[in-house]
Amino acid sequence: MSLDVATEIPLRALRLPDDVRYLAIEGVIGVGKSSLAGIISQRLSAELLEEPFTENPFLEKFYADREAWAFQTQLWFLLSRHRQLMETFAQEDLFRSLVISDYTLDKDRIFALQNLSDNEMSMYDTVANALQRDMVKPDYVVYLQGSVPTLLERIGKRDRAMERGIEGNYLRDLVDRYNHHFFHYEDTPVLIVNTDHIDFVHNEQDREDLLKAIEACPPGLTYYAPRSRSLG
Repeated sequence: MSLDVATEIPLRALRLPDDVRYLAIEGVIGVGKSSLAGIISQRLSAELLEEPFTENPFLEKFYADREAWAFQTQLWFLLSRHRQLMETFAQEDLFRSLVISDYTLDKDRIFALQNLSDNEMSMYDTVANALQRDMVKPDYVVYLQGSVPTLLERIGKRDRAMERGIEGNYLRDLVDRYNHHFFHYEDTPVLIVNTDHIDFVHNEQDREDLLKAIEACPPGLTYYAPRSRSLG
């Protein structure tokens, strides 16, 4: 299913369907999920749930030596993400504010499969399965795609010291895992957005087109491949 979005859209209020109370933005490193989550939360005056990745004491060590520090890094992320989501949705409130997150708990296993050995993965699954039994799932997921050259360019522009050693092959494997996961995702509607030819952070028209596509909240799995008019 494809989505055709009009290009002449003035700046306007954003509205999601009433049954969408938890929207998650997902995607590979550098694709722009945190930026988009921030934009949407501002436009909707929604609660923004951001992954506290800078607080992970093992992350910098992981980027320097993935094999040695993968398990500690992944387990910290799993427990941190679980705690953050549990605290956010601890009390069921029909009138609670809309929540926008820049991750899903599912991403944790995607990274675990990418980085852990078979024995580590077995231990990880034991912990993860116990934690995920009663987790709240998003009502709607926006999965941002980007090609490896696009991701490397964006990672380079933000220039985080710990990310400077990220290689194309690592990103390529991660993209494949993300695609496989979301192409088979059936828990909630998913809008897959190819971001290679837009700049929704700096280009207002790109941003408005993307927000309108998200606002439509099409059922099932929908693929949206916009192209910025500024690119010709």
